[in-house]
Amino acid sequence: MICYCKCGSCTMEEIAISKFKATCLAVLERVRKTGKPVVVTRFGQPIAQISPPEVAKNIKLGGGAGTMAILGDIVGPIGDESDWEAAQDPETEEAKKTE
Repeated sequence: MICYCKCGSCTMEEIAISKFKATCLAVLERVRKTGKPVVVTRFGQPIAQISPPEVAKNIKLGGGAGTMAILGDIVGPIGDESDWEAAQDPETEEAKKTE
């Protein structure tokens, strides 16, 4: 076994891609049960790592309250109304084009 995480102290199970293809469901079930990742190799080179999903963090609604501050006006316009094409009066625009 070779340590692919570069820590040098752990070992991950290796499996050739041909064997993984033949035993895919069994390998996935073993990873689920043991929690240990498996490295899939092709011609001896790692091409994929099968690992269990990360445990979801228990995020509480409102957990970020008080962690940021609003600076300035976030509701008002960000520029002059004349800068916005949608705010222009179509009749006024037609008059400008014909002049």
